[in-house]
Amino acid sequence: MGPPVLYAKSGDIHIAYSVRGSGPDLVWCPGSLSHQELLPQVPEFAGLLDGPARFARVIFFDKRGTGMSDRPAGIPTLEERIDDIRAVMDAAESERAHIFGLSEGGSMACLFAATYPERTRSLILYGTRPRWTRAPDYPWGPTAEEAEADLQMAIANGFKLDFASEAMRTWLGPGLRDDQEFLKSFAHMWRMSATPAARIALSRMNQLIDVRGILASIRVPTLVIAKTGDPLQPPGCAKDLASRIPDARLVELSGEGHLVGRSGPDFIKTLREWVTDVMEAAPGDRFLATILFVDLVRSTERVAKVGDGAWRDLLARYYADARRELAIYAGVEVDTAGDGLFAHFDGPGRAVKCARAIERAARELGLEARAGVHTGEVERDKTALRGIAVHTAARIASLAAANEVLVSSTVRDLVAGSGLVFLDRGQHELKGIEGARQLLAVG
Repeated sequence: MGPPVLYAKSGDIHIAYSVRGSGPDLVWCPGSLSHQELLPQVPEFAGLLDGPARFARVIFFDKRGTGMSDRPAGIPTLEERIDDIRAVMDAAESERAHIFGLSEGGSMACLFAATYPERTRSLILYGTRPRWTRAPDYPWGPTAEEAEADLQMAIANGFKLDFASEAMRTWLGPGLRDDQEFLKSFAHMWRMSATPAARIALSRMNQLIDVRGILASIRVPTLVIAKTGDPLQPPGCAKDLASRIPDARLVELSGEGHLVGRSGPDFIKTLREWVTDVMEAAPGDRFLATILFVDLVRSTERVAKVGDGAWRDLLARYYADARRELAIYAGVEVDTAGDGLFAHFDGPGRAVKCARAIERAARELGLEARAGVHTGEVERDKTALRGIAVHTAARIASLAAANEVLVSSTVRDLVAGSGLVFLDRGQHELKGIEGARQLLAVG
């Protein structure tokens, strides 16, 4: 009998989790298959939890929308998912942990490690990719059209698993694909892991995810584990992932299939050596943040029209409204100068929604605001923030029109599933910043 299933509260959502073993904390961010009670009943998967529990305190949870966790309406975002990691760590009284991202769980693990280095002892990735569809500069995975066609076929087939198909047999790997007892248990767990609606939502989310833009901001020790015969993460793909994360170590295990399968002993050995021997980096002042700049348009004309006294009163009302929105969306005010506001957030979706709310509040006062939002690495200097990401966000804001919120493509790529709509504003050279940037307006 496994450990009891517990629940952490993340906003209004209950996240199911369990804790096994003792030692340094290891938070397990699962892929598309996850169920607190059923997964440990499958020997293949039970070993992957019980093995690390011999040298670590394994905190295993079901992502929102899967397993025994709540099924929220709509598509979950990466931002909400890293909130779930924090909620589970808090509930399990874990201040700092090794964050392990398995397959689909790798994207959320990367974003968490970059955003909260003070809570991340190290980052461990297995069988994952920074994006799940092919792009002109990313040759792995299906195209967006192929991914959607596969999803439509799965919907038409009632999400029934075809264990006889060549693709499924390759995905399972030798040993597992011919083990009838395993296939029976696997099919049961697959059905219980997520509803058809959840699978559709998660598939659509994965088609849009791209975390390549934040990988260089990961400043914790990182281990990338890859199988040489993994159809989802071939060797070139694994090397590309490791090369994007500063000082990441890549360990390749021989074997076929996406599941750990027969590579289990080597996988556990690699994990044990890393968790018990890794030199933990001291928490630094660099971290990933989403930067928001807002300023008012044609304010000089407005001062001349209403007078200095009336303008001071109007500006005070504007800042009061802006600070109310910052509180609602968990933004942190860094500075104000004249009619400009500089703030940072731990999630890009919250920053964009806050920018829209401030812009609306300004309009209600008869003012016109413009905003720029960008996600990147920053450095804390007492109460100030410094770094190229700060300058980038400021330059983006300067290009926005009145009553417009402009964002970088990095922000767009990180808010998949949020329901936010973006309008392409083309490539722009930002003063003092190398390379052209794609900018988008929030619809």
